[in-house]
Order: sequence, then C-alpha cells, then structure tokens
Amino acid sequence: MVSWVFFAVSVIGAGFTLSALARGRQLSYLVVPYFFASWLTGELALHHLAWQAVATLVFVSCGALHAWPGVVGLLVTFGSWAGLIKLQQIAADTGNACRAALEEGLAPGFTSLVPAPIATQLPTDVSYNRIVRPFKMRHPAVERIGDIAYGEAGDRNLLDVYRPTSHPQGCPTLLQIHGGGWMIGNKEQQGLPLMNFLAARGWVCVACNYRLSPKATFPDHLIDVKRALAWIRQHGAEYGADPSFIAVTGGSAGGHLSALTALTANDRALQPGFEDADTSVSACVPFYGVYDFLDRYNLRGKQSMAPVLEKYVMKSSPESGREDWEKASPYSRVHADAPPFFVIHGTHDSLAFVEDAQHFVRALRAVSRNPVVYAELPGAQHAFEVFHSLRTEYVINAVAWFLEWVRARAAR
Repeated sequence: MVSWVFFAVSVIGAGFTLSALARGRQLSYLVVPYFFASWLTGELALHHLAWQAVATLVFVSCGALHAWPGVVGLLVTFGSWAGLIKLQQIAADTGNACRAALEEGLAPGFTSLVPAPIATQLPTDVSYNRIVRPFKMRHPAVERIGDIAYGEAGDRNLLDVYRPTSHPQGCPTLLQIHGGGWMIGNKEQQGLPLMNFLAARGWVCVACNYRLSPKATFPDHLIDVKRALAWIRQHGAEYGADPSFIAVTGGSAGGHLSALTALTANDRALQPGFEDADTSVSACVPFYGVYDFLDRYNLRGKQSMAPVLEKYVMKSSPESGREDWEKASPYSRVHADAPPFFVIHGTHDSLAFVEDAQHFVRALRAVSRNPVVYAELPGAQHAFEVFHSLRTEYVINAVAWFLEWVRARAAR
C-alpha cells in the first residue's frame, strides 16, 4: 500500500511539473486547473522540489521501495526533479531577457542616464531572502495607509498609499491597478512586490479599487482609475507624492486598464464630473494585459473572451457595440503621443495570450514617438509577479530601471 501511495504522489508531483513546462492553449474548461498548477509550480519550482524531496524520504523510510510501484514512483520523481531544475533555469534567464528588452527599447548602456545616487539603490541581482519567503510582503522601510476614499462608490472607490517610513517629499509616484477579469479583485492582492520595492527606494505607490462588473459596465472601471489618478494629482502631495511624475501599472485586467489610462489621457468623455483634471501619465508598465477585446486576429479560438465580455462587462455584442468595443481596446487607441511603455508578458500565459501583446507592441511602435520596451519572458505564466519568485525579482529590477530612466530623461 505504501508503494502504491508513493507512486500516486510521484505521478501527481510530476503532473504539476509537466504543467509548468508545457504551453497549454485552447484548454476550455481545463484552463483554470491548468493555470493554477502551472503558475504555482513554475514560480515556486524549488519549493516544489523541496516538498517532493521530503515526501520521497518519508516514503522510502516507510518501505515504499519494497515493491515495484515504489521503484517506478522513484524514477518518476527523479524525472520531476529534473523538470523542476529546468524550470528554475528558465526563470533564471529572465534577467537576460529583461536587460535585452531594455537595451533594445531604450539604448545600449541605458543605465548611464540614471543619476548615480539613484542607480546605486537599484540592484542588478536578486534577493534570495525574498524568494525563500515568497508570500512575505511587508517591508520595514515602507508604511501603508489604507482605505482612503477617492470617490463615491463605497469600498470600490478606496485606495491605499505605500510610502517610505521616512516621509520624504516630492517622490515619484506609481498607480497600481489590480486585475481579476474586470469582475473580481482587490487593491490589497496584487502588485505588492513591486510597490514595496519602489516605496523602499523613495517612491510613493497607490493601489486603487474600482467598480466591478457585472454591476459596473465598461467604461465605469476606467473612469474610476482616472478618478484615482485625479485624486493623486490633487492630494498626493499630502503623502509625499510628486504629482508631476506618475506612472501607471497593473496586471491582466489591470494591464488592460493601465494601457487604456495611458492612451486616453485627458479624454473628457471618460472623466464625467472631473473633465478638467489632468489624467496624463509619465510612463506605463502593463503586465500580461488584454489589448484587443475584438480579437481581430482570432488568437483565442475556442477560448474566446467575447461571451463573458458581452454578457458581464460590455453589455453589448461586438457587432451591435462595435464602436464601444474598439474604444475599450488599447490596440485601437495607440497614437504618436503615447507615453513610454514597458509591456511585459509571458510565453506560457494561458489566460491572456502572448500574441495579443505582440500585436499591441507592433501597433504602438509603429506610431509612438516615445520608447516602447517589450519583454517576452520565457516560461512565464499569467500572474507570475503576484508573489516573490526568481522571475519576479528580475522583472521588478527591470521595471525600476525603466521607470528611473524615464524619470531621468524627463528631467533632462
């Protein structure tokens, strides 16, 4: 019995490893379990290796190798370990991918533009202390001021401010927009590694809630994000923020909303009641976003988002509401005066396909006068930077360098 249990556990562990190595597409109803297995294994490969090693020692000590299923299970486990080591090697290549993207999109030697006092605070390597404890988010040099109202929609119009405990003034500012398919999610759940990293280095970071579907109909979500941006311009200085430099970021639906925010600056139609507020941003860093609601290149096939968007988010069909669907697509909003962009996407993303990002970047680069950096991360799944991992650490470093480069360029 012990041999059979060990065999079953080994096969399950190998299945998790294989899910992270494989590139699952068009999985229909299996996409959610596949995503969770692939996501947690790919980002926590060494943690999986550790629990599998402990489990193996326990089973072997209990006599699992006294029958053939246990021996087969051990061989399967060895194969799983080899796969987990490969996953860690793929994640370790993220640093090279990010640096190559920055050099292509900015310039070789881009780091020389960043002033020395700031550059010395930006690491070029990763913190393994954070990787070992992936879900420990709090930073001793950062304080959080929570649940500040920026609008009239109750808890969906609240924001949190992350700032240095030393309370400096005139800090560059980041607005973080959470994801969740425009229907779920909260400001406390995403973007924490990046916000704590930047706040510990002299930034003020703001994470906002926004109204959610199905109660909200697009563009209610975007209007709320712009209202939060207007709040920063009006009240950010009270918390140490410099309202003249605000970058915007977010993942998934937050990546979509951050891109739209950057591309629709000061659009009065999207600012009801605060039409005259300045909603421009200095830079945009969308993570694994959705950029084309119309899926005009038919990338998603059977995994189309159109039925969900039509029923819960847009409340119209792509045919009857074509103009609204175009306006909701960052792909349709690209223009010459777009701010600098750093688009980040994983090759193995099973929820927001990487080809969507590729088309968006090509369209943006064709017209924008500002830099468009694109990092395509090998092996990365959706939501990879929600907690600390080797890949997350490299990407956070790259985002910090990009934002400081943009800030230094603006100052010059």
